Amino acid sequence: MSPRKSDRKPARELSPEQAAAAAMVAEAKARGLALTGPDGLLKLFTKNVLETALNEEMTEHLGHEKNRAEPERESANVRNGSRSKTVISDAAGEVEISVPRDRESTFEPQIVKKRQRRLGDVDEIVLSLYAKGMTTGEISAHFAEIYGVSVSKETISRITDKVVAEMNDWANRPLDAVYAAVFIDAIVVKVRDGQVANRPVYAAIGVTVDGRKDVLGL
Repeated sequence: MSPRKSDRKPARELSPEQAAAAAMVAEAKARGLALTGPDGLLKLFTKNVLETALNEEMTEHLGHEKNRAEPERESANVRNGSRSKTVISDAAGEVEISVPRDRESTFEPQIVKKRQRRLGDVDEIVLSLYAKGMTTGEISAHFAEIYGVSVSKETISRITDKVVAEMNDWANRPLDAVYAAVFIDAIVVKVRDGQVANRPVYAAIGVTVDGRKDVLGL
């Protein structure tokens, strides 16, 4: 006999990192993309995180947001466009990013340093930033471990706020009134709870009337 419903062990809640990983896998499947590799979804997230981080570094360097310099400030240094740069990640492959520049050329980026071409395990920090449960201290520690640089918690907080805001906008976006079909699929992720076990995350994937696939929820 199967156990009564009240006797069944409740499913373990996924950690923020596991939920973020599951969301990325579901999004990749819905778009028909690989998660990693040169054309994978991780590449798109990596570009977003790195460019957000670089722009926040520039804000800290100049002391003001874009187009918000105080008229009476001492320095006349401001943003001066950006330049394109290609960096290489083991997980995401080649990623083309826009690196901000300042008029006095005194900006020394730390996330992706000048003349740096190869990144470390950038997929780990991307997942950390997309997982809302990570503290600014934990993410700052990830930056220090992966890039060998010290990034202030204030900068990390600004980066996280912007990335998480984009993530929330996606999660709360309005859905279409009609879908041609809706598929329910399970993504199996490994969860450590004393020992490693497989846990399913169910994804609802809708097909729009024009044939586009979209992740509706997890």
